[in-house]
Amino acid sequence: MITMAAAVMSMMACSNVPPPEPYGAIPSPAQVAWQKMETNMFIHFGPNTFTGSEWGSGKEDVEVFAPTDLDCRQWVRTARAAGMKGVIITAKHHDGFCLWPNPMSSHTVARSTWMDGKGDILRDLSEACREYGLKFGVYISPWDRNDPTYGTDGYNEVFRKTLDSALGEYGEVFEQWFDGACGEGPNGKVQAYDWDLYHRTVHRHQPDAIIFSDVGPGCRWIGNERGIAGETCWSTLDTAGFEAGRSPHRDILNTGNAGGQAWVPGEADVSIRPGWFWRESENSKVKTLSQLLEIYYGSVGRNSLLLLNVPPDTRGRIHETDSLRLMEFRSALDKIFAVDLSDGAAAEASQTRGGSGKYSPANMLDDDYDSYWAADDGITASSLTFTLDGPKTFNRILLQEYIPLGQRISRFSVDVLADGRWTKAAEGTTVGYKRILLTDTVTATAVRINIEESFACPVLNGFGLFMDNMMAADGNEDGRISRRCTLMPAGRPHVLDLGQIRTVNGFFYEPGNNGQGGSIICYDLETSTDGKTWTTILKDRMFDNIVNNPVLQEVRFSSPSEARYLRLTPTRTELPDTYSIARFGAL
Repeated sequence: MITMAAAVMSMMACSNVPPPEPYGAIPSPAQVAWQKMETNMFIHFGPNTFTGSEWGSGKEDVEVFAPTDLDCRQWVRTARAAGMKGVIITAKHHDGFCLWPNPMSSHTVARSTWMDGKGDILRDLSEACREYGLKFGVYISPWDRNDPTYGTDGYNEVFRKTLDSALGEYGEVFEQWFDGACGEGPNGKVQAYDWDLYHRTVHRHQPDAIIFSDVGPGCRWIGNERGIAGETCWSTLDTAGFEAGRSPHRDILNTGNAGGQAWVPGEADVSIRPGWFWRESENSKVKTLSQLLEIYYGSVGRNSLLLLNVPPDTRGRIHETDSLRLMEFRSALDKIFAVDLSDGAAAEASQTRGGSGKYSPANMLDDDYDSYWAADDGITASSLTFTLDGPKTFNRILLQEYIPLGQRISRFSVDVLADGRWTKAAEGTTVGYKRILLTDTVTATAVRINIEESFACPVLNGFGLFMDNMMAADGNEDGRISRRCTLMPAGRPHVLDLGQIRTVNGFFYEPGNNGQGGSIICYDLETSTDGKTWTTILKDRMFDNIVNNPVLQEVRFSSPSEARYLRLTPTRTELPDTYSIARFGAL
């Protein structure tokens, strides 16, 4: 009887082992729910869809916005079929044009003849999202190239009322996207944004909305527009002294800060096309399946959320090419992750918190997000072994950290038991909400996770093994080919000889190797028939958004020019000393 009582007391003691205390900055419940969405759809739509611009001038006639068959329900159906959980629409881009009847602006759908001035895309899209069970979000650019008060103190009140209108009339908004872009240049208007006012306004209408900007506070830009988070990716960030548009270096945004003061997880935004708005010329340039899978592993698989832009065409519908690629993408993910090869495994750990089954490593194999393995306080290195129920062939290893208690792990490795011998298959730094490790294809009977460094006792709630036969199915894609990159001293012109006099309708420019070496931001373009006498065709023009999205840009002349030579002279460059050229040519 004494022995039985002791055993009962021991079991009770184990079951009463308290959970680990949260470590450092932790996510709000809304941020955890946001992270679980994993993939959302971005919708860039507006006058730029019809003009071919990336950044509109704000001087466009409202009549240019003329979709012929707009169907927001088609957008949402497509997003849902692609497995996405939310949709974010560019309600107001930098040109200031509003896709809803914003009473603070004269540059809106209400001033156009489309739908007799009664159109309201925010209403249509929010209703479609509710109908199909997706979350609804809005992008509202604080930069406004149309509003006459922009650049004055009065603009902040105009923008506040714009937020009131967009956030107070259309139901729940899960994410408010603030773009920090401003391409006014050194001689342009300077606007002191009242970010505290903007944030208070958002939370007054939408208390649970995740606010995106360079530095959050809800989630942060990942530092590039390629959709790729850092191999190291912390959800914590030091934000003191920074604000949207004045953020830490992009490398910091890409990786976050270990032990950062605020929980500001990464959001990786990327377009399915080279540009953000639809262009007919890019129908053949939609990203391949392999590229999309590479982006998925580089975003969701690196502790970030993927925001994939799929821009509607001039009809107001997602183009067939984009839709088909999305369905291929969804099908591939379903096939890759349909079978978890760790099912049936036996789990053991070198140390379990309090010896309690409540924190067993077997919790990492169930489907309950809130059950997890944990080590004792003070333990910062540990190992877990998963013995499989037979030889399994895989090349993807999934790990998940239980982020409601903070992000802790800073270095780990993975060994596999194959042919009776343990070998290292992968290693990494951070885990976070989800980490998917890409390994060589291996057949193994056991997998060992070695947590080598952790800021507090490690806490893991997910493990899985998967086989990806899809990623290389469509062969080599352009995104993996390293293009020739010519570096030029800043300010030095680049001259192109066409070999003979030709009729030139425009030109194209692409920075080298994803912008490494710096991009040209502003430029002069001249033509000549003899290389001696030059005619200025374009003066102090800007390549829109080229620093963030260093892809090929085409520029059309207002009228053809007879030329043998083209001279491109940078007037403003990303870097002070150099600029790069991968491709420069005539149209």
